[in-house]
Amino acid sequence: VSKNGAARRSCRRHAARAREGMCLTAMLLLGLAHAGTSAARGLTRAHAPRLAFARAALSLSTVQQPSVLQQPVPSLDAKLVGESPEIVAESLRRRRAPAEQLAALATIGELQRRYAALAFEISSTLGVRKALSPKIGLLLKEGKETEVAALKEQVAAASERAKLLEDELATVEAARAALLDALPNLLDPRVPDGASDADNELVLQWEPEGGCKPTTGVWHDEIATQLGGLDSEGAAKLIGARFAVLRGPVARLERALANYFLDLHTSEHGYTEVAVPVIVGRAALEGTGQLPKFEEDLFRLAGEVNGRDAFLIPTAEVPLTNLYAGEVLNEAQLPLAFVALTPCFRAEAGSYGRDTRGLIRQHQFAKVELVRICAADQSDAEHERLTQHAENCLRALKLPYRKLRLCAGDIGFSARHCYDLEVWLPGQGAWREISSCSNCGDFQARRMSLRYRPSATPAADGAAKSKKGSGPKPVLCHTLNGSGLAVGRTLVAVLENYLQPDGSVTVPDVLRPYMGGLETIAPPASV
Repeated sequence: VSKNGAARRSCRRHAARAREGMCLTAMLLLGLAHAGTSAARGLTRAHAPRLAFARAALSLSTVQQPSVLQQPVPSLDAKLVGESPEIVAESLRRRRAPAEQLAALATIGELQRRYAALAFEISSTLGVRKALSPKIGLLLKEGKETEVAALKEQVAAASERAKLLEDELATVEAARAALLDALPNLLDPRVPDGASDADNELVLQWEPEGGCKPTTGVWHDEIATQLGGLDSEGAAKLIGARFAVLRGPVARLERALANYFLDLHTSEHGYTEVAVPVIVGRAALEGTGQLPKFEEDLFRLAGEVNGRDAFLIPTAEVPLTNLYAGEVLNEAQLPLAFVALTPCFRAEAGSYGRDTRGLIRQHQFAKVELVRICAADQSDAEHERLTQHAENCLRALKLPYRKLRLCAGDIGFSARHCYDLEVWLPGQGAWREISSCSNCGDFQARRMSLRYRPSATPAADGAAKSKKGSGPKPVLCHTLNGSGLAVGRTLVAVLENYLQPDGSVTVPDVLRPYMGGLETIAPPASV
């Protein structure tokens, strides 16, 4: 997309019409444009109360998906770093990566070249041993003991040399892997430039017709306390800050949200519900990218479980994505779509002093997670699909929200392209993240060795063949994940947006069957 003045002025005109609700399609297309053309950049959380809302009131059935063209993103591996380090360096610079990560590229390149040289020398050395072994057998038959002894010495020397080289190879491989595992995913070309969340790109804003309006109001903790549903003192007695005890109808409302999300995703969106462990080993967290970089944000168990380092999951993305780690799937099995409701546990090590009030940032919270595993050429379309599934939850609840494309300085470690959905919270007078929907490409699949074998079709004739000639060679899957939704934050949004002047909270229509038909949660008479 051109960055000249005319293009910018044109984009501004389209963005203005979209914000006024005149052209949602134009806004969707604008959101797919390259970073430099966004007229909506700079809409920050601090300015949220003054933001104009898009007045498009679309039903779930009329939401149109934009056409999706798969964006080329290279695989981040040692070969790419060794042969094309500038591609990786440019992505790191856009992410505002620290100097040590950029410096590591040269080291990875050197280790990659050393690895290749060692592998060649090992092969040559083993070839010598292989070539000499048959000669020894022939000489033995001929009774030439002296020559046999000499050849055996050569074989022993070759074996010893090969062993030393293999030990060095293992050391080089470990050093290379440690540096490579610390590098974040390469960025999709559509990711806008920027240093922080203030530079994220607005894709759309949505407000329901006849539903909640974007007004300022009362904090959710005050509302829940007046309803007799939040026991902050009880939580503090049990464990301290950043935990909550919910009671009565408020606790039931949280459960209703979770159950509604699960039913929507399984019955309407085609996901398979999965119940997974909330404790995983180190390898699973390395596979999805939480380790080694973010260990301080995790809760690690004091003792091993089944001989492994064990951690409480920060998100169901970890066990769901790792279900097929180390396996080769058939393309006909794809896409796989999983949904899980789990408690999630985060130490929030870098959040000291932030969001200390209420239920916004907790050490333990419930979340419905969506994970999709697909073929390499389908991940962009699957990303749009998964994001729309999360948006459908917000639209069904008639909660105002906006959709942002995260900039290079704000996007997550494992993601190459990411949308954040932010719901309007009247109590704060601000937008707050309620779902982050990421396309990780083959980044996680490479770390956990998750592959699929392309179908043997005419279109695959040009694909690399396996050594056994049994069909196309396996390639890495692409993985995607997103919240559908964060249950605790959705509870916050419902309490604040559905608050009535008398202190009661109206139960959203779609949740009433899960609340026994209850239409309103009223403060108890004694409160």
